[in-house]
Amino acid sequence: MKKLYYSIGEVSEITAIEPHVLRYWETVFKDLSPRKNKAGNRTYKEDDITFILKLKHLIQEKKYSTAGAKKIVEGEESAESVSSREEKRLPAEVEKDMSEVKIFLNKLLEKL
Repeated sequence: MKKLYYSIGEVSEITAIEPHVLRYWETVFKDLSPRKNKAGNRTYKEDDITFILKLKHLIQEKKYSTAGAKKIVEGEESAESVSSREEKRLPAEVEKDMSEVKIFLNKLLEKL
C-alpha cells in the first residue's frame, strides 16, 4: 500500500530493521533525516525507505561497517569498485514493495 508518510514502526516492519537501529543510522547518515510531525514522531517517505534498504544491503548483507557504507553512499568510494563487488539484486523499491506484500499476506493469513 502506497502512503505519503510512514511511522518508524511501519518502516521497521517493512525493512526488518529495529527502530533503535533506524534512529542510530539517522545520526550517522546525513541523507537519512525523516521529518518529525507536531507530536515529535518521525515520518518517513518512500525515498527514506529506499535509502534504508540500501543501507541494510550494505551493512547487513555485504558486511560493510557504517563508516564504509557512509563512504559508499557519499560517493567517496568509486562506483566501479562498488559495482564490481555487487552481485545482481533487486532494486530497493521492489524489495520494499515485496516486503509490504509479505506483511499484508501474513496479516491476511492470521485472519483465516
